[in-house]
Amino acid sequence: MKAWVIREAGGPEQFHLEDLPIPEPKKGWALIRVRAFGLNRSEWFTRRGDSPTVKFPRVLGIECVGETIDAGGLDLTKGTKVAAIMGGMGRQFDGSYAAYTSVPHGCVFPIQTQLSWDRLAALPEMLQTTLGSLQVGLEIDRAESLLIRGGTSSIGMAALAIAQKSGLRVGTTTRSPKRNAELKSAGADDVWIDDGQIHVQMQKQKFKPYDRVLELIGTKTLLDSMRCVGRGGIVCMTGILGGEWVLPDFHPMGDIPTGVKLTSYSGEAADLKPADLQRYVNLFEQGAFDIKVGPVFEFEDLRKAHELMDANKAGGKIVVRGVSE
Repeated sequence: MKAWVIREAGGPEQFHLEDLPIPEPKKGWALIRVRAFGLNRSEWFTRRGDSPTVKFPRVLGIECVGETIDAGGLDLTKGTKVAAIMGGMGRQFDGSYAAYTSVPHGCVFPIQTQLSWDRLAALPEMLQTTLGSLQVGLEIDRAESLLIRGGTSSIGMAALAIAQKSGLRVGTTTRSPKRNAELKSAGADDVWIDDGQIHVQMQKQKFKPYDRVLELIGTKTLLDSMRCVGRGGIVCMTGILGGEWVLPDFHPMGDIPTGVKLTSYSGEAADLKPADLQRYVNLFEQGAFDIKVGPVFEFEDLRKAHELMDANKAGGKIVVRGVSE
């Protein structure tokens, strides 16, 4: 089978298209023909060598959609549409940048949909991360307001759509004033132009602190985000769009405001209920749930897809189609 193999850390040029054996079916694991997959920041970090537990050579890719070839004992017929998410994909074992992948049953979600493969591929990991952040990390069922730090990212736009449906007042950030109208039309109640000091802007406007902050930029803006919530508020760091995940000289007693709770989310497939995934797939298919889908690349153009991710100009979830038949 065709697979993109990375043998050492670096730029997109480190990916090499090679012929590998199709994984052998085994009990407890499903063999899936990969029809499409989305790109994720964690793969970008791994490719650059910033995931020290991942050993090369490796086939990256922490998610895909496709069809079961051998369910490995799972109660699924051959040809069932499925999504495969995380659980060690592309990290502990070879992932989805290939014609076929084999994954543990806990990663596999059957899906019923008429969506095209490339549109479906934009959803699973995005929904897993977004729903996990909002429900597990931020406990939004107990909140009335949410600030999304990094609002024009694919996860940011998905979080906006989900939080809005949950009845929250939603604020979001962007570094570009040109994105203001786009975010407002997507349902944002408040749009903040991110200069790194949102809490100062809020104080000047006498704006009531948010109950929750979803931090997608990372440590570059984390200290400021913790000042955008009131006592009892929660800040959840999920993303690292700013390219940094270490906070030098962090002083908890001084940097965490009194009564503010700081957590993070890097959950697993088990945090996503199959019924929730199916529900949002249905809503997306019906046009009742809108998320931002970026460019779609052919399998042979994986390097170009990673180059676009490097440039941070995708404007939505990047999707790569599977190997052409």
